[in-house]
Amino acid sequence: MSKILLIGASGTIGQAVQANLGARHDVITVGRNSGTHRADLSQPASLAALFAAVGRVDAIVNTAGNLHFGPLTEMTAEQFNLGLQDKLLGQVQLALLGHKYLNDGGSITLISGVLSIEPIRNGANATAVNAAIEGFVAAAAIELPRGLRINAVSPTILTESVGVYGPFFPGFESVPAERAARAYQRSVEGGQTGQVYRVNA
Repeated sequence: MSKILLIGASGTIGQAVQANLGARHDVITVGRNSGTHRADLSQPASLAALFAAVGRVDAIVNTAGNLHFGPLTEMTAEQFNLGLQDKLLGQVQLALLGHKYLNDGGSITLISGVLSIEPIRNGANATAVNAAIEGFVAAAAIELPRGLRINAVSPTILTESVGVYGPFFPGFESVPAERAARAYQRSVEGGQTGQVYRVNA
């Protein structure tokens, strides 16, 4: 049984990942406001405290990350920076710190999203951030030591989220969170590295 650190455990994908991996592994849940431990991706000191408290693990899994959605012509640098500081740099920091706490052969799984390759109106921040995450994963995979692996899961809009985000994704077919969870399982329990697991309808 592996020891897995799951950030974003209370979210829609996080709950599905916990149900999947928790059936076979010891999953430690982390969230901003809930979970066994609390941490904020956008605060490096918060992540450092998290790893100091948890210690060594076999896998680090992230399902969280905030972005800004809004018209490009009205977007401010501060709004664009939300996605940079949270979903992008938060996950980069997670990897830069986290690999030191992984046991040999361990893995990191980050989250990007379909907008990295399928832009939508009001989604410039999301497309830029998700594409950057996928670039980081590809580059980090060739440098990680000790047999460590890193991948990203890139889901399309979730069936469970259509009521909230559906208007942003006209004509997109949704997938249930459980399918995204299987991509996380593949990353954690499989042997590949530098991959982007695209979960599309």
